[in-house]
Amino acid sequence: MRIISGFLKGKRIKYTKNVITRPLRDSVKENIFNILRHSNSIKIEIEKAKVLDLYSGIGSFGIECISRGAENVTFIENSKDASNILKENLLDLSILSKTEVYNSKIDEFLSKKNFNKQFNVFFLDPPFKDNFFLKNLKLIKEKKLFENKNIVIIHREKKTSDNLNNLIEVIETKVYGRSKIIFGFLT
Repeated sequence: MRIISGFLKGKRIKYTKNVITRPLRDSVKENIFNILRHSNSIKIEIEKAKVLDLYSGIGSFGIECISRGAENVTFIENSKDASNILKENLLDLSILSKTEVYNSKIDEFLSKKNFNKQFNVFFLDPPFKDNFFLKNLKLIKEKKLFENKNIVIIHREKKTSDNLNNLIEVIETKVYGRSKIIFGFLT
């Protein structure tokens, strides 16, 4: 796995080889950032962004955001193995100061009373068979953890059919191989 663009371009990141964590393929990641940069429908700039990376795994999306100028990234990952590799990657790349890493179940973390930070980029990459991320989106809305100008990016298996009504306004959906990427925003 590699970093595609920005000041860390070309650097490799470590990844876990277990069946639970599914790293975001470089080609899919590159397409996501191309859409963020060139879409007329999306008005978010990664530079200076405050990113919430849910189901972050080894952190390839959030690390790419930092490389491209994001202000900070909050990573939440339930797997201890993936979380440890994520921390190693952040240390190896000398970007730990721009991040917060939480090894926690996402719903438990988002439910904390003292968690009231706001973000403008949300990336959700749940296991393909998991639809619990819908409850995560509901918590984000209820707690108003989003800035007015925001983007939600959801990575799903192309055959999934999730009811996102009343959670996000979908802007567009793209399919790359097995992956379906949904772009939307919170209101």
